[in-house]
Amino acid sequence: MTKIKPYDAAEYLDGPETIAAYITEALETGDPSLIAMALRAVARAKGMGEVAEKAGLSRENLYQALGGEAKPEFGTILKVLQAMEINLIAQPAPTQAA
Repeated sequence: MTKIKPYDAAEYLDGPETIAAYITEALETGDPSLIAMALRAVARAKGMGEVAEKAGLSRENLYQALGGEAKPEFGTILKVLQAMEINLIAQPAPTQAA
C-alpha cells in the first residue's frame, strides 16, 4: 500500500515573495477562515514561537487566533503580519464588465 503524506503548505513557503503571494490569494477569497489558516501556515513556516514573540502573543494565543474557525481581531492580524514582515496593501478591486 502506498503511503501518501498530507499536503502542508508551510513546507513550500520558503521566501518572502511566495509568502506574500500565498497570503494575497487567501485575502482575495474574502473567507476569514481561509485567511486565518493561510496566516497559520506562514507562521508555522517561519516558526510559531518566533512569530508569537514578535507579535507580542503567547504561542498558544497565536494558535488559537489563527485556528480555522477563529475570528481574530483586526489588531491581532496586523501584529501577526508585522511579525511575519508582510505589509497589508490596499488596491482597487477589479471592475466587472456589464
